[in-house]
Amino acid sequence: MSTSYRPVLWQRSKYVYDGVLLICIVLYITAFLLLAPLVQDPTRPVNGSILGMRAFGSCAFLMLTLILCIGPLARLDSRFLPLLYNRRHFGVLTCIVALTHLAYVLNWYYVFSPTPPWEALLVANTAFDRVLGFPFELFGLFALICALILAGTSHDFWLNFLGAPLWKRLHLLIYPAYAAAVAHIALGYLQDVDNPGFALLACGGALLVAGLHLVAARPAKEPLPDGDGDWVPVCAVSEIPDKRARIVRLGPGERAAVFRYGGKLSAVSHACAHQNGPLGEGRILYGCIICPWHGYLYRPQDGCSPPPFTEKIPTYRLKLEGAQVSIDRRANAPGTYVEPVAIPEALQ
Repeated sequence: MSTSYRPVLWQRSKYVYDGVLLICIVLYITAFLLLAPLVQDPTRPVNGSILGMRAFGSCAFLMLTLILCIGPLARLDSRFLPLLYNRRHFGVLTCIVALTHLAYVLNWYYVFSPTPPWEALLVANTAFDRVLGFPFELFGLFALICALILAGTSHDFWLNFLGAPLWKRLHLLIYPAYAAAVAHIALGYLQDVDNPGFALLACGGALLVAGLHLVAARPAKEPLPDGDGDWVPVCAVSEIPDKRARIVRLGPGERAAVFRYGGKLSAVSHACAHQNGPLGEGRILYGCIICPWHGYLYRPQDGCSPPPFTEKIPTYRLKLEGAQVSIDRRANAPGTYVEPVAIPEALQ
């Protein structure tokens, strides 16, 4: 659903993304419940409730780790970009898995407590003066609250209502949430000195996330556009795949997407009018560019969404000199029609 509550096209990739996530969660939980009893200490058997608690807790942590790895991986290698497009779905599922973990905790440790389970969770452990035995439950609760806020505001309504800058800052809560989750697992399993596996898992995940972010934080060496005056060389016609685009930088923070389709060339802004999604990474289907993030459609020749939708994006003029494509860096007003450049038969 768009910010104005109109249906948005759900592409096949979205169904596949969510389907694969659900299958992986079910497989992980099933494998954990089946294999964990085989490796546990027979003198300290663990019942089914505790196994379920650990299965869902570890699954939520692994999912959160993968979510934080997707961003830097997508920057380092464009083949990871499809994982980035629907990452909010990943986050909502992670929150659901974490809530299931909490349900196991409350129903096992506090179900017979003389005080309400939530109150018992907060006051049962108050050993704040030492590391071994520290009330790690509070870290887990903080991480879950952050996850609930992020999942609850993941809908486009909140992006539109809060505005992009505030919405983006709010969703940076995922970083303190992850730090709290690491502390929750590490401190919790420091109390089980015979089985430090989960503590090692938490520390290893934290090192992986930090390492990837440090590597991806290196400034990209992106050359400034060259060319004579307002015209910027793009590439040869043969370098643009059919029904796909070549992305070209026109200036600081400004990019265009040059699409090839049906023996013609057209150029539009690289940013979708919905959430600045990367239009140049989409493709043309049924005569329209499909944004890979949420399926918004635009006609390549005028940058307009087909009726009844009213979104518009800027367009650009192109010229073809021999086999070389060039683009005018001066953008046209959103929705301006530009005659597509015909590709000679010899170049098709």
